[in-house]
Amino acid sequence: MTEPLNHDITELLRSWKEGDETALEKLTQATALVNEAYVRLIDWHNVQWQNRAHFFGVVAQLMRRVLVDYARSRRYDKRGGGVRPLNLDEAPPVADDKLSVLVEIDEALNRLAAIDARKAQIVELRYFGGLTVEETAQALNVSTITVIRSWNFARAWLLRELAEMTIHEP
Repeated sequence: MTEPLNHDITELLRSWKEGDETALEKLTQATALVNEAYVRLIDWHNVQWQNRAHFFGVVAQLMRRVLVDYARSRRYDKRGGGVRPLNLDEAPPVADDKLSVLVEIDEALNRLAAIDARKAQIVELRYFGGLTVEETAQALNVSTITVIRSWNFARAWLLRELAEMTIHEP
């Protein structure tokens, strides 16, 4: 799991060194996200970690919560609401169009979880946790083909749900 992440960070550092300011912004934003998730994780003092899947599941949920909370707070602020401090605000802002999609994905993912919890967990691990198919399979103790089939189904289901949400918007 760390190799692709390390590769991405190394590339961002090289790009920044060569003068690409957007590389610094991407690096800072990713660091702020990880930092916020870490801050929330350290509050879990008495957790009895059951296994690797439990840990990765919690981390993916925390990443999801951080991103969705940030997106919701930005949407709230845009409508004239009060300021809600969130450490992630110090990072460069996520594009507004992606923020609204993130909230919609969260809502659709909650509906998927009510139908099929494992498929929702696979999406959470892959999309929010950044795990590969192989890492997800290992974390959940299932075959890679199970992850691939569940991922493909969940993506199609979520795309349909998101399309319906867009159609029914006021």
